[in-house]
Amino acid sequence: MKPKVLIIMGSDSDLPVMEETAKVLADFNIPCSMTVASAHRTPQRTASVIRDAEKKGVEVIIGAAGMAAHLPGVIASHTVLPVIGVPLDASSLNGMDALLSIVQMPPGIPVATVSIGKAGAKNAAILAAQILARKDPQLTQKLLDHRKKMAKEVEEKARKVEKKR
Repeated sequence: MKPKVLIIMGSDSDLPVMEETAKVLADFNIPCSMTVASAHRTPQRTASVIRDAEKKGVEVIIGAAGMAAHLPGVIASHTVLPVIGVPLDASSLNGMDALLSIVQMPPGIPVATVSIGKAGAKNAAILAAQILARKDPQLTQKLLDHRKKMAKEVEEKARKVEKKR
């Protein structure tokens, strides 16, 4: 199946976090592909990967980077596809540098930005699913079912806590 989402990370050291994105996408049966490209070390590769993704029918790109975290912005500068940025904790600033770098895009080149680290990686997948669901009623239902499941889990946890009191 052709990938609908492309995950690009700045380094293979980002893989343990970004595997969370791939897992959530798999739970929703959304095919994805994953690669490494650096905004600073391999700018030509980054542009080429994006062009190839567009040709292959990718509909959403998720870019993950730490430190200066220019990768999601560079991705967005090369495409009009929706780009979701995942800031990673890769420096002594605990990911705040990456968060600010990704979220502070200049007007006209937006990057949807999620939280730092694994929570953000998971939310990037959910946001990609929500974007894709605009054209896919079955995916919309899966997202609604997912929300119901999360609510049920909270209710069950609440009952357990309340029983202990």
